[in-house]
Amino acid sequence: QVQLVESGGGLVQAGGSLRLSCAASGRTFSSYVMGWFRQAPGKERRFVAAIRWSDSSTYYADSVKGRFTISRDNAKNTVYLQMNSLKPEDTAVYYCAADPDPRGLVQLSHKYDYWGQGTQVTVSS
Repeated sequence: QVQLVESGGGLVQAGGSLRLSCAASGRTFSSYVMGWFRQAPGKERRFVAAIRWSDSSTYYADSVKGRFTISRDNAKNTVYLQMNSLKPEDTAVYYCAADPDPRGLVQLSHKYDYWGQGTQVTVSS
């Protein structure tokens, strides 16, 4: 059974940084796509970033390009989201997700079969 556990959220001032972690267990993830999504109060869940475990190809939403970096650590089975130059509009619950099917658009949330419980990120102005 796949389990995803996020950590690293918190409260930070605008311009600050946070690093989110997603510890994955239960399967071999070598062919998976791992994604980060976020959901602000009253809004739909939106794509943030994704990485293909096989070759580390990365994908980003336009709103976070140049500020966020997604990466993975094979030895730890962990995916990271380094978030720099944070803005109040980045405030949301951030979710880690895993998709066993590497085909298709990584930005589509319905492609992902497994989700973590979410971690709150709050950016104050």
